[in-house]
Amino acid sequence: MHQQTILIPIAPLFSFQECLWFLNRNYDDCLHLVTDTTVFKAIATPYGDVLFRVSERDCFMQIDLLEGVSNPECRDFVTAYVREWFDMDRDITPFYTHLKQDSRLAYMTEDFSGLRLMGIADMFEALCWSIIGQQINLTFAYKMKRRMVEYYGRHMEWNNQVFHIFPEPEVLANAEVGVLREMQFSQKKAEYVIGAARAFVEGTLSRSLIEALPDFESRQKVLVAHKGIGVWTANYVLMKSFRAPEGIPHGDVGLLNALVGHGIIAERSEKDKIEAFFRDYAGWETYVTFYLWRSLAVKPLA
Repeated sequence: MHQQTILIPIAPLFSFQECLWFLNRNYDDCLHLVTDTTVFKAIATPYGDVLFRVSERDCFMQIDLLEGVSNPECRDFVTAYVREWFDMDRDITPFYTHLKQDSRLAYMTEDFSGLRLMGIADMFEALCWSIIGQQINLTFAYKMKRRMVEYYGRHMEWNNQVFHIFPEPEVLANAEVGVLREMQFSQKKAEYVIGAARAFVEGTLSRSLIEALPDFESRQKVLVAHKGIGVWTANYVLMKSFRAPEGIPHGDVGLLNALVGHGIIAERSEKDKIEAFFRDYAGWETYVTFYLWRSLAVKPLA
């Protein structure tokens, strides 16, 4: 295809480099390729698969469509996808105002300036990823995801490189537990991923179904009614795919470590103090969670 370019104006308090660094963090994520200045990603769209590249150009985010469908509808879809992925349309000024008033976290407005809560637009992908990542370290979780995606997902090729697309529910609904077990999935995780895929295929779980519900509590309730989806998993999905500010992944080890490290709690069991902290950040709970996660990773010196 002939390369097409889309430009999106960058809003205040947005740092492409901070977001890019977070997408990498030296983890082996098979669903995008990050360089010093660019991220490549292949996705499924209603119009066909497409591979695109995102970079920064002056005061714009530049999207280059590299392979696949490139009709106007697909261009609009990819533009909306990138805006959502990088949370570009949110004014985070009130969040920064709040951070600056908190002596424990005020440094974040400088050290992580412009970082956005990187989302996962595909709810099914977010759900599977949260199931895979339950109670294991991230390095191992990314290895398991890669094995599953390479086996069950589609891919695109460009410039002698392979770009993977997350498997469709229809494919994983027919996956075999034994095959996932060979990829080092536990029996339960294999069953949960397949069960989630079947729920999407059968229509008992979908983005539109969740979006139609009136509030966070009702959305969480519908999610946890499905086998393998606990409160942590439900909240993670609501945080990453629906931008629900209340979607705090309570009990997350990294989050608890960050809360202890910043003197917000002394012991992980201090639930009252944790709840009081997040009440102070009402409307920005997931953003402060994301920044606390960010604080756990230190950039190497150039």
